[in-house]
Amino acid sequence: METGFLRGLLFVALTVWSRADDVTFVSELSSKPAQKLSKYGWYGNVRLQRFHVPEETAIARWLFTVTKGHAFDCGRHNVTIHIRWGAPPVINPTGSRFPNNTLYTPSLSLTLPVTSQGSTSFNLSNPAAGVWFVAAHLPEDDGRIEQKGFPSCSYFFQPQLSIRRAVDTPTLQQGVSLQQTAAPDSPARLKLFVPEFTSSLSVSVSDCWLGDGVDVGNCSLVLRLGSASLQEEPVSVSCSGIGCSAEVAAPPWDAWLRVSVESSVNGTATFSVTANYTVGCRPQSVGLAADDDINVLRGNSSHGNATSSSGDAAAVHQTVAPVPVPFWLPVPACVWSVPVLHEELDVLSVRFSPVNGPNVSVTHTHPTLLTYPLYTHTTGGTLNLLLTLNTTGVALGNSSSVVACLSPWAPVLKLLPSQSCHTGLFGGFGSTLNASAPTAVIRLPLPPSATWFLSLQLSCGGSDCGNTSVVSVTPDVFISACVEDCGTYGECRLLRSYSYLYAACVCKAGWSGWGCSDDSASQSWVRQLTATLLLTLSNLSFLPALAVAIRRHYIIEASVYLFTMIFSTFYHACDQPGVAVLCIMDYDALQYCDFLGSVCAIWVTILCMARLPDLLKYTLFMLGALLIAMSMQLDRKGLWNLLGPVLCALLLMVASWVYRGVRRRRCYPPSWRRWVFFLLPGAACALVGVCVYVFAETEDNYYYTHSLWHLLVATCVVFLLPPREGSKEARGWSRGWSWGWSWRPRLCGYTLCDGAREELYTVT
Repeated sequence: METGFLRGLLFVALTVWSRADDVTFVSELSSKPAQKLSKYGWYGNVRLQRFHVPEETAIARWLFTVTKGHAFDCGRHNVTIHIRWGAPPVINPTGSRFPNNTLYTPSLSLTLPVTSQGSTSFNLSNPAAGVWFVAAHLPEDDGRIEQKGFPSCSYFFQPQLSIRRAVDTPTLQQGVSLQQTAAPDSPARLKLFVPEFTSSLSVSVSDCWLGDGVDVGNCSLVLRLGSASLQEEPVSVSCSGIGCSAEVAAPPWDAWLRVSVESSVNGTATFSVTANYTVGCRPQSVGLAADDDINVLRGNSSHGNATSSSGDAAAVHQTVAPVPVPFWLPVPACVWSVPVLHEELDVLSVRFSPVNGPNVSVTHTHPTLLTYPLYTHTTGGTLNLLLTLNTTGVALGNSSSVVACLSPWAPVLKLLPSQSCHTGLFGGFGSTLNASAPTAVIRLPLPPSATWFLSLQLSCGGSDCGNTSVVSVTPDVFISACVEDCGTYGECRLLRSYSYLYAACVCKAGWSGWGCSDDSASQSWVRQLTATLLLTLSNLSFLPALAVAIRRHYIIEASVYLFTMIFSTFYHACDQPGVAVLCIMDYDALQYCDFLGSVCAIWVTILCMARLPDLLKYTLFMLGALLIAMSMQLDRKGLWNLLGPVLCALLLMVASWVYRGVRRRRCYPPSWRRWVFFLLPGAACALVGVCVYVFAETEDNYYYTHSLWHLLVATCVVFLLPPREGSKEARGWSRGWSWGWSWRPRLCGYTLCDGAREELYTVT
């Protein structure tokens, strides 16, 4: 007993410098500005934020706060929050179908009920270092079209992050024993660097003591390898007795690995930790001469490919026969590494190609390995993998196949058809090629930022492969912005969250899904054609207004109505979501002309009703058109772009009518028939049209409610246009307004008289 006590005392004395209590922790805080939330209709409605978690972070705590941006009651809403490490979360709130061969890993989702204000927190111990993404949105969009500027329910989302980071974490070295202590509230934290080409890793805990060294071999520890990434859990081993060990096959290459030892019993446990790893897949060195690589880059340059002859291009892309295993592959090696050219073409457009040609040889003795580095700025797109097995001149048996595995951080070095595509800490995506299925496709939207490895190996079903010991496979790997460019019924849009760029599909004509491939609620061609015809032909209702304006000598007003009718027709023909689309010019130009013509039509109609002098009326026509054009350029869908000109024109009209009524000592317009049969019906059409436009339009009924808006506005113009003025007034001889001075045109030295006949504003 005394010997054991002295041994334990010596052990504690040697390890006092590395106790868990001696690890220094620092605090770091980060906050993002509040952003207005939107109802989910597509990925562009998601509010995306990024946070950086440094190495050796012990605890990360997110605080999510949602506040209401108005005073009136909107009921209770659920805010959904998604968290993912390495890339933006792939979400599917609507439950739509993903495109074929599209794979993804679900992210962590939290729901926060909010009435006026709410907050929630999320704690994560030993989080993975790197970039974490937080996305938030309101429930699914109900389809109601909200006009900009009107009060609506608004909520603002603000995420914040607080971390505790260790600054002096002990480092495990290869084969060097490190003595540590752990308590229930103070686990031992260590880190280990895993070099590239490591095939296996082992961490052992031994010589465990409890307390002052009296209790030997009665330890209850938990050994954990790895960090928490929410998609994969760390490797955990429960230790009892003196010690234990944890082994990881294919650990992440060229990365720091966290090691933690937790004690589940009262008292302080003292132990030693040892790490050993095997680097058994190191490729043969290529030396320092870079002349060959420069020649390869010249041959694969975009300019060289563009200027090469058709014969050279055919030579590069022709199908080649299987080649034998190269002479430089060492016998004891466990992998055949193929160099890959990384070429950035555009934003979220990267292509990877084998340096020695499009085809790679795959054998049954060693896996063929290709490496694809994905940096953070490329994670906003889609990683596409297309494998093609060349069966020309090769007879594969029914039991022979090529096994493929695409995995992040580390490759899978032992490929079998019955074995899952999974490394020591991360999962992969597998596929199989054979004579009956010579192609395979894998699409990964928003892939994590990591080095991805493609492992290929020929499997002969346990029998001898015979003459088909080597086959040729064409790996086509590239990053695109969206999945299949969003198909026929979708549009790929580039989105931005501060300096981070990502892409998503916005679907139309009822199609949905990540790649706009879900047709469960799609619109038929007849429905699309009906919507196009209604929205375009309903603009012909301006023809009666045009005819009335010309008959009453309102030529300027008629020109505005004609402009509005033409551009509204072609704008709605170009604005359709389906295949029944016709665009005579740029969509943005058509929209601008439609909005400008609509507001100008209302402006000139109300000014025409005011009966202003011609000089003042046409001046206001031109001044108003210029101001409206300026406001449309600043904010095309703003509420005041329509409300401002309408209020100004109504104010001028009321002032003019009051002046005429006071001057003539009678109501203006004086005829009750004008009020009953024209002004009141016209005002009713305008009021109903505004109510339909503002409150009744949804995405489902837009094609007939907006068509009704066209009819009501055109009918309103027919009713509200005033009758034609007298013959001399129509020719500009009288202005019908007294400004305190008299104007009389002179002709050949004579002054023409003006008969001051009272205008009764009668119905014509």
